[in-house]
Amino acid sequence: MPASSVRAFFGAIAMAALAGCGGGGGGGGGGGGVVTPPPTGITWTQGSFASSSTFEDRCATPRSGVDALGRAFPDRAGTLAQELFWLRSWTNETYLWNTEVVDQNPNNFSDRVGYFNVLKTNLTTPNAQPKDRFHFNIVTSDYLAQVTSAPTASYGAEIRVFAGTPPRDVRVVYTDPSTPASELLAGTPKLARGAKILTVDGIDVVNGGTTQAQVDTLNNGTFPRTAGETHAFTVQYTNGTTRSFSMTSANLVEPPVNRIATIDTGASGKVGYILLNTFGTDSTEKAAMDAITALKAQGVNDVVLDLRYNGGGYLAIASQLSYMVAGPTRTAGKTFERLQFNAAAGTNDPVLGGANTPTRFESTGLGFSVVQNTPLPTLDLPRVYVLSTASTCSASESVVNGLRGADVDVVLIGSKTCGKPFGFYATDNCGMTYFTIQFQGLNNKN
Repeated sequence: MPASSVRAFFGAIAMAALAGCGGGGGGGGGGGGVVTPPPTGITWTQGSFASSSTFEDRCATPRSGVDALGRAFPDRAGTLAQELFWLRSWTNETYLWNTEVVDQNPNNFSDRVGYFNVLKTNLTTPNAQPKDRFHFNIVTSDYLAQVTSAPTASYGAEIRVFAGTPPRDVRVVYTDPSTPASELLAGTPKLARGAKILTVDGIDVVNGGTTQAQVDTLNNGTFPRTAGETHAFTVQYTNGTTRSFSMTSANLVEPPVNRIATIDTGASGKVGYILLNTFGTDSTEKAAMDAITALKAQGVNDVVLDLRYNGGGYLAIASQLSYMVAGPTRTAGKTFERLQFNAAAGTNDPVLGGANTPTRFESTGLGFSVVQNTPLPTLDLPRVYVLSTASTCSASESVVNGLRGADVDVVLIGSKTCGKPFGFYATDNCGMTYFTIQFQGLNNKN
């Protein structure tokens, strides 16, 4: 099965959010300029939907050439009206809760993202949270840059803003090897897990940054936008020591597997550890296979999957990892995940067309970054330990749910996961990729 046919996302790609260290912030598309008039020329009849194929790839501003994967753009000359009516029909056909969407006239909207934002359920859960917290879109070129692991400016550290207003709390969650963040200074890395950032370019992170210019300085230094930027830091480490130094950003690719390790417990045998931070890049397939291969060579008796920062990604790669942990005997004849679409879809997949075929425990390479049909290594374990946080989402939760459906003992350690048993197929139309909830996932035990 080629990779192009298994790009179902059971979760949002882990997005690097430019969380501000202080107030301010702006919305996209604001400011002055010419206001686009509402679309015209297509009649709207409430509750009556033409096929989305009628409007598909009819673009107000058609692209030309090829995308990052070398594929020719399918765009044809069209109008904004056709883009909006495509969104309306596509939502009606594929959205999981399509009967809960209020049918609003596209001719009353002058922006495709603004219209997409209303094409979801407005209902809430019993605990008063939005039923759909996962509706989003991203410019297609940016999306492709993420899934193909295009380099971006970074220090090679995951930096989180735990408190964005004074007294602020900005800390290092983890670092990647062989990056500016892990560069040694007096024998120890510049940044390390748990380190607290005290100043950036002379501005007090904790209690300073009282003007917009100072907040911009903090953001620009903490989250560089281009390679080659040098910024000054003062950092306090978990042992209480403080150091000041400069770091220069570089164009980096974050590895999906941050680190692997083996702990020899003596009488209890060896325990393997994998810090896997995304299922959302093509390179994750090979990285996960290489990690399991390394632990198998070490003869581990147990494994810890650290999914604390894994926001999801490809369901197929999550199924591969689960197969590699559990092995062929425990997964034989069992479903990893069955996708449940909206009621109108029946037994069909309304996105890809054809029968709704359950996702199996994939035992071979799928062509993301491992040659198709390459046998995957297995640990054949009856038990797995999973480290979790509220950022453990979607495809990561599917690993837990899918393995439990196959009677593997999954020991969950940490805080409650994000709670997203839903997924979507990333869908491009006219240069914008849309993520609308299209299915719910059920394991082998339903």
